[in-house]
Amino acid sequence: VVFDFYPITPLMIILLALLNDIPILAIAYDNTRVHQLPVRWNMRELLTVSSVLGVAGVVSSFVLFFILQERGVDEEVIRTLLFLKLIIAGHSTLYITRAEGWFWQRPWPAPLLFWATFGTEILGTLVAVYGLMITPVGWEYALGIWGYALVWFLINDAIKVGTYRWLHSEGNNGATTANPSLTAAS
Repeated sequence: VVFDFYPITPLMIILLALLNDIPILAIAYDNTRVHQLPVRWNMRELLTVSSVLGVAGVVSSFVLFFILQERGVDEEVIRTLLFLKLIIAGHSTLYITRAEGWFWQRPWPAPLLFWATFGTEILGTLVAVYGLMITPVGWEYALGIWGYALVWFLINDAIKVGTYRWLHSEGNNGATTANPSLTAAS
């Protein structure tokens, strides 16, 4: 509305929702640490980390939008590229948020989660490249979006780790549990 331009169409929103369902279902089979005792969410940390990552995601989308607009990319192509960015970055965020440490540290994702996210990212890429129900963008643009999303994936992981370190710092009344988002229930 501010830019007199809608960055994604209702059809793209439906496609995003459908492609998001598969990785979300696979989360139930992920490799994670299981606590022996009941746990209670540490809402301060959970909301802080999720808010920081949410803002970073919005910033990355707006930065991409401005870059594409400044380069004179056609509005329909911008829509498709933003759609693709939302799929790749959104699904990749699962790897960032599943543990408080760096994404490459154990426990590693279950094969089902990996293939569900990677498969839907590939499917979304094919939809964008060949223009199935949306404007096609070709492989060059698609690979550029993969690179852009990968750079922001690394930035977001560093932001997450930094946020947890800040939350755990002594001057910040940090948590002392192994997983900062959970505390033992009383």
